[in-house]
Amino acid sequence: MNSHIDDGATAAPALPDIEPGLAPDVAPGLVLWSERFPGRGHWSYRVRRGTTLRFIDMEGGANASLLLYRADERGERLNIPDTLKAQHTSHLTRGHVLYSDMGNVLASIAADTVGWHDPLCGVSTAAGVAARYGQKRYQEHRNAMHRNGCDSLLIEIGKWGLGLRDLVPTVNLFSKVAVDDDGRLLFVPGNAKAGDYVELRFEMDTLVAVATAPHPLDPATDYAPKKIGVVAWQSGTAGADDVCRLSCPENGRGFANTERIYR
Repeated sequence: MNSHIDDGATAAPALPDIEPGLAPDVAPGLVLWSERFPGRGHWSYRVRRGTTLRFIDMEGGANASLLLYRADERGERLNIPDTLKAQHTSHLTRGHVLYSDMGNVLASIAADTVGWHDPLCGVSTAAGVAARYGQKRYQEHRNAMHRNGCDSLLIEIGKWGLGLRDLVPTVNLFSKVAVDDDGRLLFVPGNAKAGDYVELRFEMDTLVAVATAPHPLDPATDYAPKKIGVVAWQSGTAGADDVCRLSCPENGRGFANTERIYR
């Protein structure tokens, strides 16, 4: 898949990569680009501060594994343990933010029709995908090969000079994992329906890498990852009364730390 760089310019609504049907509620003049991506895909973007990406589950049952890195200092990256600890949660939804390992807010979840996104289980591996679905290699099956999340993300971050040691825990958009009475992690099918979406508003210039391979705990026996749509628009950053800023005192401090970088 190609990588994309958002240079901050306002795109004209008539450009061929704009699909108004993906986000009809967003003013066309603000939309930068929109795309539809297949399951088993992977791609990356450099997103400017003040941009929102809406991720849309096109079919129901999608999974999108997400990595974030500060664009101008890639040693700073998404930190899942700090994200969960600071907000006293084990899952992510509207009002939560995604923290870097420097205590800055890389992105905030400004809207969410799903209600639960998994930050605990990481991504699928080649061995795990082969064990569950069987092996389909590119040499024999071309684009119908069985891709896994780990290798897909390594391909994408490699385009930006990053490698295996930079592969940190992910957020799995659209997926839900619960804990039973014995402490086992259980995948919850049907968490997201067709048309559900989640919006990440970027509070820093950020490198974003995404893979749409199946969730590692998905019990489905057929390899059939679902399509997603992505719409980017100029939204501005979180205001003084924004739900993400006010959802807990830690987030207020996180936004203050972040905004000092851009003053």
